[in-house]
Amino acid sequence: MANTKIITKKSLQFFEKYLNNASPTGYEWEGQKIWMEYLKPYVDTFITDTYGSAVGVINPEAQYKVVIEGHSDEISWYVNYITDNGLLYVIRNGGSDHQIAPSKWVNIHTKAGVVTGVFGWPAIHTRDKSKETPPKLDNIFIDIGAKDKEEVEKMGVHVGCVITYPDEFHILNKDKFVCRAIDNRAGGFMVAEVARLLHENKKKLPFGLYITNAVQEEIGLRGAEMITQTIKPNVAIITDVCHDTTTPMIDQKTQGHTEIGQGPVISYAPAVQNKLRERIIETAEAKKIPFQRMAASRSTGTDTDAFAYSNGGVASALISLPLRYMHTTVETVHRNDVENVIRLIYETLLNIKEGESFSYFD
Repeated sequence: MANTKIITKKSLQFFEKYLNNASPTGYEWEGQKIWMEYLKPYVDTFITDTYGSAVGVINPEAQYKVVIEGHSDEISWYVNYITDNGLLYVIRNGGSDHQIAPSKWVNIHTKAGVVTGVFGWPAIHTRDKSKETPPKLDNIFIDIGAKDKEEVEKMGVHVGCVITYPDEFHILNKDKFVCRAIDNRAGGFMVAEVARLLHENKKKLPFGLYITNAVQEEIGLRGAEMITQTIKPNVAIITDVCHDTTTPMIDQKTQGHTEIGQGPVISYAPAVQNKLRERIIETAEAKKIPFQRMAASRSTGTDTDAFAYSNGGVASALISLPLRYMHTTVETVHRNDVENVIRLIYETLLNIKEGESFSYFD
């Protein structure tokens, strides 16, 4: 496995389709269906829950359970207020960035289908250069070409409609993947690829493997919190994105030094179980998989925290994919890192024995 290319033409087509599909927090199910369809040949069964988390299971009868997990939701907006002259004001659904909104196209999801709009912005000629007002949540607005509130409502748009960006997948300079929602559909993609490789390489695991794609991470790790109570795992390996801190205007003394192309990022944090993390590092070193390190303070801010602190404590660790421009429509990752995260999770699974407690007291 060390030198083989992991991402196939078929898997890249799936990744593109999966990224391009809108999957805003609370509305993830269409994306989950795409993901489950891809995963189906490689698992024995599926678990789903009432809010839309999906889990492909290998060896469902096994007592000892290992989770590998990504989250499926993307940041978005909600229609919050409609003006008399037909403009829409918004609130966040997840950590949507007000600064990137002006002049972006948007898709407003209604019962009757997608209504297109734009985030308008006053022309440069009309603004007071001496005191420029930056984009803020209370001054960005969407124009859907309606003359008044009544026309907006006739178009099927109402308060509570969810809004996503239409920006689609591109490859930059042969090996950089660019799209909105790489955070964290890349995670769902990577854990699905691990399942594919286990199947294609005919690897028999001595435990139950729960390939988990959780919902509602962007608003507080909520999907993971729910599904971990259903699975009750013994071990959880989470994958999410972290910041490439080498681009302009990021302070490395605060944010640390991690960059795309330099390998998966392994986290140190209270929620990360030390013995499990060391197993991952030993695996990376033995298999010559490049990796980086990162420290988190109180929490990782990822689904790792939800798994770790559930069910009386679950041995959990985090393997992150370094990413540029998080929570924008041009999130950028390196193909080599995507492949190396897949490789590292795959090889680590082969290094976990049934029944291991990872206890500090054993």
